[in-house]
Order: sequence, then structure tokens, then C-alpha cells
Amino acid sequence: MARKILIGVAWPYANGYQHLGHLAGAYLPPDIFARYQRLAGNDVLMVSGSDAHGTPITVRADAEGVTPREIFERYHKTFLETYQQIGLTFDLFTHTDTENHHRVSQGIFLKTLENGYLYKEVQRQLYSPQEGRFLPDRYVEGTCPNCGFPDARGDQCDNCGKLLEPSELIGPRSKASGDTALEVRDTEHYFLDLARLHDELEAYLSTGKEHWRPQVINFARNYVQSGLHGRPITRDIDWGIPLPLPGYEGKRLYVWFEAVIGYFSASIEWARNQGTPEAWQAWWYDPAALTYYFIGKDNIPFHTVIWPAELLAVGKIYCDDCETNLNLPYDVPANEYLNFRGGKFSKSRGAFVDVPYFLSRYDPDPLRYYLTATAPETRDTEFSWDDFVERNNNELVATWGNLANRMLSFAYKRFDGRVPEPGELDAEDRALLAKVEAGFETVGELYNACKFRAALGEAMGLAREANGYLDRKAPWFQIKEDRQVAATSVYVILRVVDNLKTLLAPVLPHTAQRLHEYLGYDGQLFGTQQVVEYEEETRSHEALTYDHSGAVGTWSKSALPAGQALREPGPLFKKLDESVVEEEYARLEG
Repeated sequence: MARKILIGVAWPYANGYQHLGHLAGAYLPPDIFARYQRLAGNDVLMVSGSDAHGTPITVRADAEGVTPREIFERYHKTFLETYQQIGLTFDLFTHTDTENHHRVSQGIFLKTLENGYLYKEVQRQLYSPQEGRFLPDRYVEGTCPNCGFPDARGDQCDNCGKLLEPSELIGPRSKASGDTALEVRDTEHYFLDLARLHDELEAYLSTGKEHWRPQVINFARNYVQSGLHGRPITRDIDWGIPLPLPGYEGKRLYVWFEAVIGYFSASIEWARNQGTPEAWQAWWYDPAALTYYFIGKDNIPFHTVIWPAELLAVGKIYCDDCETNLNLPYDVPANEYLNFRGGKFSKSRGAFVDVPYFLSRYDPDPLRYYLTATAPETRDTEFSWDDFVERNNNELVATWGNLANRMLSFAYKRFDGRVPEPGELDAEDRALLAKVEAGFETVGELYNACKFRAALGEAMGLAREANGYLDRKAPWFQIKEDRQVAATSVYVILRVVDNLKTLLAPVLPHTAQRLHEYLGYDGQLFGTQQVVEYEEETRSHEALTYDHSGAVGTWSKSALPAGQALREPGPLFKKLDESVVEEEYARLEG
């Protein structure tokens, strides 16, 4: 039976172009996972959207002298275009400034308050006399009191990962103005009572997490065991979701509290857009449904502790007939960082490659391949142009692309454009087919376990074995002596290529579709993506959607029939000149 699988993808701040580190960390892995699960016949709902209310957006708006809405709408549009081009199959990629998200977030706030998990407290918060305002957390930078990192943010230290309050920083300064003469003033806020949820969170994290990555579960358990304290969920800012309470008109929901609610609100929006307004409940209330959250490592505490705490505090909402509470995360397969030039991606030090730039020069599948082959699943890894060119030429082109292209071209030219009728298969023929077909279990298990790097390695290993078989059989020589023997070898390799097409399709969907058509099949393996404009009560907004209703791809062995008409093939990948390396580094230096 098809299983319900909810895939939540980290909500990117809509304040600039995304770079390759973002794609490798949190955006490509869930698409690979979703594509595999759909091929396997499971019922997938993958949602995310632009974070419209993060303080990085207001910081940029202040710097440019424009409104936060102008900033987030500008970059939300680039996200839609980029994700469509790279091939991220969101069932819905929306944003957090929709009327739906405002309504659902306010509903979560009120339900949490009703259930007794919020309290009010006067907080000592940094105030800039120069700017005449309280400073939200990301408006403040300073030295981390935990590790001494000099550029820690007011909400979290990027160096050690510790969650912070701005007032804890040593030598705090305003990011916007550089003001160091900050004052500590009193302001009243609502807090999420994490201490009250300690036992439930500890029980949740203590069992059934054997499949979690060690660095994720260890961080989460240590975070809870070190002691939980109330965390403010409101802020004195103008941009964001207003508190739905009289007397609090000047306060907004803190973005860390409301952004994660986007997984829930986007599911509701998706269901409404489909004309089935209650459909979302199957992913959120069915205990058999599995929920995965794909994020970068800096988001681990928010998705393994804070978001589960919010879900526990709410319990149940918008479903009177549901017998269970909202589902907690089944897995949080967070990646480490993809670095560049010895550190994190950074424009200021010439270490930045944004995704739109990359896609303006190179095809999407080679990027998807490279970022999967070098994925930072358990430790930080390094992007380099040298390695990208080498892997593109020696692995994609020479190993996989050459195997598919030379046999399709040979069959098309020498066997009248059809899959040849084989003779009796010998032991080597049967052994290769059996080994490749066994990949549906071995590679599938790795995809299912979110071990995408290993899954790709296993599939490419099978491609190398197929190349060895082809070199030994050499049908281009066989055909000169015995056409039937050559036909058998070509038939076996075409079956192998058809199988490998599917095994590699979650990582290489664009070329898998082309190969599907070269092999004579019709239809879309995965379905189609499109940007759609949705009407709300008072305004409209654009979102990326995915229609897989007509998809023909399945996670199953090749049934390529002898005699099937082939289409004239072409190369799947382009060999890159080594001058690319020098050109790209020269561009960065310039």
C-alpha cells in the first residue's frame, strides 16, 4: 500500500540569491528523496516556501532603502525560476506572507496559549538610541559567550551552533548602523514554555531514532538534557505577522516560531488549491504517515526540539474528528556544510557561486550529480571547480553518458532503429542483468535511508561494470562475424541502460527523461512543474507546483521489448574544457 510521506524543506530567507551550499545542504536532497518515493509508489507531499519575515530581509531592505516586501518578492521570484530550472519538484513552494499562513500561524499561537504553553514575561532587550528602536536578534552581532567567535548573530552562533539571546553577546553592536552604545531596556513578550515540555521532548528523542544521523540525534538529545528554558516568540518589529490579541498591535510573531509553521500552513494551502480542503489531514494526523524535514545543520535545534515542542503544545487543531495529535518529525536528515575555498560561501572573500549564475553556464544534471557525489551528509565537504570538471568528464561523460550514448547510437544505426531481438543469453549476460536488477533493492534502500551519496555511488558502480561487460563483448567487432551474437550483447546493454536510467533518475531527472524517450518510451517519468498564480481573499501570489498525476515512471525493472522503435539519440552530457577551472577562479578574483 502507498504510504503517506510528508517532506518539509527548509524555508529560505528571501533576501538574496541562493548559493551552491544552500542547494547541497537542504534543497537538492529532499527532491532526490521525493522522486525516489514517488517512483516507489508512495504518496508524497513536499512543501516549502520563501521565508518573507526573517530579519535578514529587513536588514537588506534598510540597506537598500526599500520595503521588506520589495526584497522578499524580488527573491521569491528568483527562487521559483531557479527551482524550476534545477528541477525541484515541490507540490507547493509558497511563502510566509500569504493570508493563509498569517491565519494559520495566528491560530497556532492562540491554540498554544489556550493549552497553557505560553506565558508573558518582561525581557531585557537591546535598544539602539541611534536608531530609536529595539533591535531584533539578527540586527545584533557580537562575540559568542560560548566559543568566543567574534561575529556571532543575536539568535545563534554560526561557529558552535549555540542558540543565543542578543543580550548574551559580548560587545554587541547593531548590524544596521554599527551602533555599539546599545542600551538594555524592558519590553514584555510571550514565551514558549519549553521547560514544561522537557519530559515529553526527552521521551520523544529517547527512542525510535536509530535511523537519525548521529550528529543530529546527539545534538538534539544534548540540547534537551542540558536544560530547557522559555524562549520568546514575539518581537517589537513592524514587519511580520501581528499578534491576534488586543493591546499588542506593535508586536509581531517571532520568525523562528512562525516560519516552521509554514510546513503545516503550506499543506493546508496545497489541499485548498487542489479543491480537496481536508486532504492535508492524512499527512498530519495519520500515525502511519512519515514526516521528514530536510535542513542545514544550523537549523537542527529548531527542527529537532523547537518545532516538536510547538507541535506538542498544540496537540490538535483544525480537525475535530481526528483521534491523534499532530505528527512529530519521523526524521530530520540535516546535512553539514558544503564549503568553498577553505570556508563557508562568502561574497566578501571571493568564495561565492550562486545557483542562477551556475545554471546560466552549465546544465542542471551535472550540478545535481556533483552535489550528490560530494554531499556533506555526515561532515563538511568542499566544492571546487577542478573537482566539478573532473567528475563531469570522467564520471558523467566517460562512464555513464558514454555507455548509454554509444549503445543507443550503435543500435539505432546497425539494427534499423529498433531494440534487437536477442539470441540465447549466456552466463555473463544473465549475471550482469541480475546484478543491475538487484540494484533496485540495494540502491532503493539507500535512497530510502537518505543516504543519497552512497545510492549514487552504488548505481555508478553498476554502470562501470556494464562498461566492462561492453568492452569484453565488443559488439562492434561481434557484428562483423555474427550479427545475432552482437544483437544479444546490444539487447542486454540496452536493458541495463534502461534499468540504470531508473536507478539514477532521482539524481539525474532531466537526462533520465531524455534517455527514456531515446529508448522509445512515451510520457513523462515524473510529471511537470509550473509556476501558478493563486488568488487569495485580497491579493494573489505566485507559487511553484508539481503535477505528477500523469507520471509514468516506476521503481521497477526494465521491460524493454525487443523490436521497440528507438528515437535518434544524442549525447546526454557535455565534456567541459579544463580552461573552465581557470576562467571561474579568475572571475572570482575579479
